[in-house]
Amino acid sequence: MPADIRKILTQVDEIHLEMGQTISPPTRRAVACAVIANPFAGRYQEDLSELTEIGVELGDLLTKRCLAALNIAPDQAESFGKAAIVGEGGELEHAAAILHPKLGTPVRAALGKGPALIPSAKKRGGLGTPIDVPLGHKDAAFVRSHFDAVEVRITDAPRAGEILVAIAITDSGRPLPRIGGLQKHEIKGEDGLR
Repeated sequence: MPADIRKILTQVDEIHLEMGQTISPPTRRAVACAVIANPFAGRYQEDLSELTEIGVELGDLLTKRCLAALNIAPDQAESFGKAAIVGEGGELEHAAAILHPKLGTPVRAALGKGPALIPSAKKRGGLGTPIDVPLGHKDAAFVRSHFDAVEVRITDAPRAGEILVAIAITDSGRPLPRIGGLQKHEIKGEDGLR
């Protein structure tokens, strides 16, 4: 059963100046969110496979929305992350069912690569609840310059019986990274770690 989507929000955050230093090209982070009906709100359901399949659908849709918002080719994406907020009547396991079993496969397919674990966050909340979508380099989790997060908030979501699902994609790391560690030009991309 496809997701019952009430609304989609896409936003791009661009940083052009940090601590008086020009960031060129600017650091850009896109987030695409879907607000969907929770088919299991208000009741316990042992089999959450319907939400897992919704994760497949949203992984593809929201990743493509991010790429379009950044106006980049898939191979130009550097970081990714995912998050969900479950509204009243839902449980955290509903968010987990969307985010974890299958959502990553269409994200990686849309990007053409991405062996690293996709950082994630989930929580319960009501209208206007913010969530930080954690970010990490898509090819190597140990690239410190790409440890980041982008906040998302939709003023009228999630309502009772809804779930807000977010995917974030960047075309760069943090502005002015200088804490050392593995650099993106040193990535081997074999195991998702280095």
